[in-house]
Amino acid sequence: MLRRNFIYSLVAGAFALSAAPGAATAQEVTLRLHQFLPPVATVPKHILKPWGERLAEASGGKLKVEHFDGMSLGGRPSDLMDQARDGVADLTMTLVGYTPGRFPRSEVFELPFMMTDPIATSLAYMEMVENDFQQNEYADVKVLGAWVHGPGVVHTSEPVNKLEDMAGKTMRGPTRVINDMLSELGAEPVGMPLPTIPEALSKGVINGTVIPWEVTPSIRLTELVTNHTEFGGPEALYTAAIVLVMNKAKYEALPDDLRAILDAESGAKLSAFAAEVMEANDKPGRDIAVAANNNIIQLDESEVARWKQAAQPVIARWVAEMGEQGIDGQALIDQARAAIAEKSK
Repeated sequence: MLRRNFIYSLVAGAFALSAAPGAATAQEVTLRLHQFLPPVATVPKHILKPWGERLAEASGGKLKVEHFDGMSLGGRPSDLMDQARDGVADLTMTLVGYTPGRFPRSEVFELPFMMTDPIATSLAYMEMVENDFQQNEYADVKVLGAWVHGPGVVHTSEPVNKLEDMAGKTMRGPTRVINDMLSELGAEPVGMPLPTIPEALSKGVINGTVIPWEVTPSIRLTELVTNHTEFGGPEALYTAAIVLVMNKAKYEALPDDLRAILDAESGAKLSAFAAEVMEANDKPGRDIAVAANNNIIQLDESEVARWKQAAQPVIARWVAEMGEQGIDGQALIDQARAAIAEKSK
């Protein structure tokens, strides 16, 4: 398995770089970062804000990040990628699945039971972005980080002890691939961004949702449902592809020394850090459910095998859809699995 101290083996502290002769010298730059989560959630509080603080420290205060949480600059979560492209914000963080079908290659990491270790998977994702995806589906923006969250968990008002218990349940899913999986597992999927889950549960629009433990405290989920189903074995039921992107013109206009600092704190370093923080915060989220005496169900590997078999049509359908777009989906699956395995060593 990937060493848990991976992120700490990278260069720590401030990154100082003197501009080369003739290079642009640093001026003060403030980058506006827009995202959909509330400020208390794991990603803004423990990933994006510390990342911004590292940029400020490394640049001697010349490169700053101003945070706009919970869609406070306006629009919907599905608008975030275009907001970065169009310069409404300098930086945006979003799930790529909030714009269905627009980032088909990245969906490979959302396929059922693809993700094992989230840090290894995030490193594989960022590597494939740098080697391939940046030049095609992310051509309109600059990707600074690409990562996935920890194992997805099924959270429901009524218990899910076996595959058959999914039948008839109206379940929120975050992306089209995951919704397709929920449908194949017998549920009726409803696509919606995370902030809308509490109201949908309260009004009975949905019976449950799939999300990782780490984000449950930010929406007080364990007060809204009391059953939580986890999956045994090395592979997660699902994960979601997440990106931090930047307006290309803003990135290219940065002074050389500030761009070098930004680059040094982004890419694989940011992706691994984000995944590690999200995974580490699964336990506190789960602990809240335990303290509330909620019903936590753990499916054994023999039962999980039935779910894997039921989900196979999702993978076959995705490969066929990729083929229709001129993309070799099976090659992407093979590449992603190989990269995850290599990063897990």
